[in-house]
Amino acid sequence: MNWENKQIAVVAAKWNSFVTDPMLEGAETALLGKGIPGDHIHIFRCPGSYELPLACKMCIDKLNVDGVVAIGAVIKGGTPHFHYVCDAVNKGISELNIRYDVPVSFGVLTTDSVEQAMDRASVEKGNKGAEAALAVCDMLELEHAISNVDR
Repeated sequence: MNWENKQIAVVAAKWNSFVTDPMLEGAETALLGKGIPGDHIHIFRCPGSYELPLACKMCIDKLNVDGVVAIGAVIKGGTPHFHYVCDAVNKGISELNIRYDVPVSFGVLTTDSVEQAMDRASVEKGNKGAEAALAVCDMLELEHAISNVDR
């Protein structure tokens, strides 16, 4: 796989930035580690996780990217708002993957506590932003393998 030609967008929610910032850094580091040039990694911020599906769609429509990494953190509170946001983001990103021929990874934490979110954003315990970036790369490799099957 020639990673030097790949264009990847990373969209991170501003809400809960104390969690999404390290995830964004992990995603960028993982993509650079694959050999994707820094100027081929397009980083954007949207207000919150709820807005991620539309922001990812904008990247697909306007940037002609090969993949998108969606990064967010929804931390459970005392109201049902958590469930509505999680459900909307999950459905929105799932729909993008089915509708478009561009992989969009789900790097959205849905946790019961701030501590759980911080653990999942930390390098020591497995940065989920990096994992989401590598998932996009895995899907691009899968697409490449499927496209090269002799039939």
